[in-house]
Amino acid sequence: MNTQSYDFLIIGSGLAGLTAALELGKHGRVLVASKVEASECNSFYAQGGIACVIDPKDTVEAHMEDTLGTGYGLGDPDVVRRVVQGALERIAQLEELGIEFDQRKRKGKENEYDLGQEGGHSHRRVLHAGDITGQSMMQVLIARARENTNITIRENLMAVDLVTTGWIKHPGGNRCIGAYFLNKKTDEIYAINAKCTVLATGGLGKVYPYTSNPDVATGDGVAMAWRAGLPVRNMEFVQFHPTCLYHPQAKSFLISEAVRGEGAELKDIRGHAFMEDFDARGSLATRDVTARAIDFVMKKHGDPYVYLDITHRSEAFLRKRFPNLYAACLRYGINMATDPIPVVPAAHYSCGGVVAEVNGTTALPGLYACGEVASTGLHGANRLASNSLLEALVCGHEAALEIGRVWQEFDEEVAIPAWKCGEAVSSDEAVVVEHNWNEVRTAMWDYVGIVRTERRLSRARRRIRNLREEIKQYYGDYLVTSDLLELRNIADVAELIVRSAKQRKESRGLHYMADHQQQDDAPTDTIIHDKPGGPLT
Repeated sequence: MNTQSYDFLIIGSGLAGLTAALELGKHGRVLVASKVEASECNSFYAQGGIACVIDPKDTVEAHMEDTLGTGYGLGDPDVVRRVVQGALERIAQLEELGIEFDQRKRKGKENEYDLGQEGGHSHRRVLHAGDITGQSMMQVLIARARENTNITIRENLMAVDLVTTGWIKHPGGNRCIGAYFLNKKTDEIYAINAKCTVLATGGLGKVYPYTSNPDVATGDGVAMAWRAGLPVRNMEFVQFHPTCLYHPQAKSFLISEAVRGEGAELKDIRGHAFMEDFDARGSLATRDVTARAIDFVMKKHGDPYVYLDITHRSEAFLRKRFPNLYAACLRYGINMATDPIPVVPAAHYSCGGVVAEVNGTTALPGLYACGEVASTGLHGANRLASNSLLEALVCGHEAALEIGRVWQEFDEEVAIPAWKCGEAVSSDEAVVVEHNWNEVRTAMWDYVGIVRTERRLSRARRRIRNLREEIKQYYGDYLVTSDLLELRNIADVAELIVRSAKQRKESRGLHYMADHQQQDDAPTDTIIHDKPGGPLT
């Protein structure tokens, strides 16, 4: 088995991982492992922008209030303040790296940032680079990382599992010493040994069949952390983005919330603007409210979609404000200036994840988590729009600072045992993997979607448990492939979502129970902490 050693291992090449890598490159050798090309991540597809208090009329307290209100009582005020206050410094650092945010001209005065407003925000505070903010940032950060001789980006390297000293029965306290990886090009198993490991694996949208996420978002980091014995928190809170394009040729195509921020209205296919029937904020309501409203309207009338209508805006404005979105819609035969856009909700973001601090520390020494894979207490029961890129920036940076402070304490390099294949053989039954993949995702969509019931959750629990048993047996019998690893991960994550949802006997934020519509007076977190290697529970 090929074993390589680095000072720092970062699993994931999105905004959080690369932010950490650029800082850690000042201290030692960094490996950034990406299971496909480095740019293929949720960060790359983020259209809207980054929330940051810049307008003199805006305040940190207002941004905090919006974030905590959107989180329905489960956000941590100290965490929220720390992240919100860290925004300006991180924005300045991005601009030093070469990222340019849109500005607007003012007669006789200096230019100022062209700030957007999105659902749940009380002020315009969203910095953006056109309508491809994530893409613009990722291109610059990848280039800067590749220029750094201390940073190595390895693509097509998929993490299999974390390696801990407790698992290999090394004497002393339990800590993370790296991970096993599958080289997707050669099918070889690698071991990467590191003094500190950062989970920055992003989201889990592919647990559902309809999602805005790219194919890589299979919840790998959450699943690996859970299998290593770490606690996970609030997995029932999966955010469904209200407006994904409904078109037979469109796959995971998101219509940015910034379109609603510029005045677009949601209408049913009969032309009725329905959002004010559900919330006084109308089409600027938060994502959980908006997604449920769309779901209700579609089911009430049996409609396959609703419309997002911004035809009151001129073509010139739309081409300037949303150049890529406008061009993309045209490719599907939709002119935003004259045609309402057919949209449906789709799985978008996980507010739960591996329990971690703002600085990335977890319950396992040597392992850090930042970005969407982590549950820091920022989002609570629902995420405020454009706080995701902010969290990735601030927490990725804070994690790197913390690692830079302590990494030399892990001076003992513990050897990672060779990968054991046992009696496993190459599979000639790939159809089993595909079938189970589809069954997991269909069960999640049908039973653990936008609106849930006790009966649906019980059905999902039985099906997911049976599927996980089949996958466990298959995993033991056959040599690992990337498809099998992703199937194992989405099944594990599905189990966590269902178990968490069954524990919460109320409706709060993104978790809406038709048979528990009340909201408890004293909100609590849902935490799952199983012993590694234990039975399915």
